[in-house]
Amino acid sequence: MTQPTDIRRAPGHRPRLLDLFSCAGGAAMGYHRAGFDVTGVDIVDRPNYPFTLHRADALEYLAALIASGEIEQYAAVHSSPPCQDQCALTVGTNASQGWGGAHEDLVAPTRELLDQTGLPYVIEQPNGRARIRKDLSLCGEMFGLGVLRHRNFELGRWTIARPAHPKHRGYVRGYRHGVYRDGPYVAAYGSGGGKATIPEMQQAMGITWTDVREELTEAIPPAFSEHIGRALRAAVRPVGVAA
Repeated sequence: MTQPTDIRRAPGHRPRLLDLFSCAGGAAMGYHRAGFDVTGVDIVDRPNYPFTLHRADALEYLAALIASGEIEQYAAVHSSPPCQDQCALTVGTNASQGWGGAHEDLVAPTRELLDQTGLPYVIEQPNGRARIRKDLSLCGEMFGLGVLRHRNFELGRWTIARPAHPKHRGYVRGYRHGVYRDGPYVAAYGSGGGKATIPEMQQAMGITWTDVREELTEAIPPAFSEHIGRALRAAVRPVGVAA
């Protein structure tokens, strides 16, 4: 009988990727397009998630997979742990309003478990004070998108070339500090103040399977994870197997 550790990298099989803190599947769709079979885990029910989803605490689920050995079914892990108290878009507001204490920073415990898997992994975070290595930084302008959506990625047990950050073509449309500016990018976060509508966010990020604002504002564009996933496929490819 073929063992899971063989299945995850066997020729002719799409490698399996575990998507922790999956939200509505922006990252998952990119990995799928890059050639992975994706399984998501989120503590909230996500009926719009486009692949298999387990509703569970992501860290408890991962710990159980490690303890049982079932983590061997997977070739790699992507994670987007919550860290709202350290996000550049919220940290100033949180401080001014006395907020932030209710938000958990799960980056460190996520990394600890990911290291135990022995698998290549990705930890994704927005710009801010989150304590991750910025092994890779991506921007929507790199992919011709209608959002900037700067995101940083820590890569465990593998590497990828760092692309140059192109010059932005203008402003993000909307109000900031009481001043309205027009521009080629929409603000895919929050609401009011000239923020993007749901259809605008869908078009700008290439996400069509959900129309839930909260899911769209938290999602990364699939173009980001497709770019990462194509390099990650090479990292998990069996020795001697052609691309």
